[in-house]
Amino acid sequence: MLEQSSITGRTAVKIAESVEEAVAAGRAGAGELLPSVRALAAHLGVSGATVAAAFRLLQERGVVTSEGRRRGTRIRAASSVAAPAEAPLPKGVRDLATGNPDPGFLADRRLYNQELNDRELVRVARAQFAAEGVPAAQIAVVSGALDGIERALREQLRPGDRVLVEDPCFTGVLDLLHALALVPVPVEVDDEGLLPTALERALRGGAKALIVTPRAQNPTGAAITPRRARALRALLEKQGDLLVIEDDHAGPVAGAAYVTLVAGRARWAVVRSVSKFLGPDLRLALMAGDAQTIARVAGRQTLGIRWVSHILQRRVVALLRDRVVKAKLAKAERAYAERRAALLRELRARGIEAHGMSGLNVWVPVSEETSVVQALFQRGWAVNAGERYRLASPPAIRVTIAALSPRDAARFAADLAEIVGRRATAA
Repeated sequence: MLEQSSITGRTAVKIAESVEEAVAAGRAGAGELLPSVRALAAHLGVSGATVAAAFRLLQERGVVTSEGRRRGTRIRAASSVAAPAEAPLPKGVRDLATGNPDPGFLADRRLYNQELNDRELVRVARAQFAAEGVPAAQIAVVSGALDGIERALREQLRPGDRVLVEDPCFTGVLDLLHALALVPVPVEVDDEGLLPTALERALRGGAKALIVTPRAQNPTGAAITPRRARALRALLEKQGDLLVIEDDHAGPVAGAAYVTLVAGRARWAVVRSVSKFLGPDLRLALMAGDAQTIARVAGRQTLGIRWVSHILQRRVVALLRDRVVKAKLAKAERAYAERRAALLRELRARGIEAHGMSGLNVWVPVSEETSVVQALFQRGWAVNAGERYRLASPPAIRVTIAALSPRDAARFAADLAEIVGRRATAA
C-alpha cells in the first residue's frame, strides 16, 4: 500500500497532485493500493468528500483505477503520468513481449518501445529555450501549438474553470476553450501586451490559467516589453497556482525579442510551433514546462497518439540546422518587419490608427466591421472582421501583411481611407 505519509494536501487538487508526484518519482508502483478514503481523510484532516474528489481526479487523469470498496483504489499499470523509460533488455534476452512487427519488413524501422522524442530535436529545443530565459529541463514534442495548449489545459483544468485570455485573442484559442467547456475571461492588451491594471482586475475572479502570446500576438501584433513583463510578473507572483501558458507561434520570424513571464513559476508551459517559420504541414511544436505539466502531457500522449512521427521530428531538426533555412528565416523576419512597417506608415499618414509591433498581422480599429470588410472586398482586398477575435474590446479589422508589398500597402491604405472617410461623411 502507498504510505499515507507520501500523500499530502488539503484540497482535492493538491492531494491528487501529491499522488501523481509519487507515481512519477517511482515511490508508487503499478497495482499499489491507495489508503481508504476514510483513513486518508483522517490522516490529512480533511473531509471524506475531499479525498473522494481527489480520487476521481486521479481516475479522470488515468493515474488510478477504482475496484470498488472491497478492493479499493490502485495505481494503474499504464499510468498516464510519465515514468522513466524501460531499461534495455540484457544481452542474450530476446524480445517477445513488446508486440513489435519484424523490423526487416518495415519501410521505417522505428518500433513501439523506443524513445518518444528525437534526442537531437530535444537538444535543439533546450538550447533555444534556455537562450531566451525559458527553463528547459522538461521538453515534450506535440502536434502543433493548439495541440500543446489543449493538452496542458485538459490535464490541469476542469469544465467551468475560468481562463484569462488576451482581448482581442486568437480565434483558435477561443474555439478551443469553448470546446473544453472552459470560460474565457478577457484581459485588455495594448502594443506592449497585457495591461497590468486589466490583469490585476481579472485575477480577482479566481481564474485557473492564463494564455498569453509574448510576441506576434494574433491579431494585434503586440509584443511584451521587459518593462511590461516586470509589472506582469509582479502580479502573477501572487497567483502561485495559476497555470501560465505562453504561445510563441511565430518564433524566429516574430520580429521581436522573446520576453517570458514563466521564469520561477510552479505551473507553466511554453509552446513554440514551427508552422509559421518552417511550414504548417509539419504539424509539430516544441513544448517546455514544469515537470508535472510535461509529465501529464507526455503521459496522456502515450495513451493516444503515443508520439509525434520521428520522420517529422528528424525533418525539423534538419531544417533548423540548415544554413540555407537559417538565412531564409532571417530574411523572412526582415521582410515581415518591413511590410508591417510600410502598412503602419501608410495608414498613419492618412490619419488611421493601427497596431502591429510584431508578427504577421496589423490590427486596425474601425467604427463598424462588416461594411468596411465588404467595401474592401469589392476593391479586391480580403481582410478579417475583428468580431471573432474580440470579447469586450471595440470593433476592428485584422490585416495580414505577410505577402503585402510596400506598393500594395499604399494602395490598401488609400482604399481604406476612402472607405472610412465615406462612412464618416455619411454618418
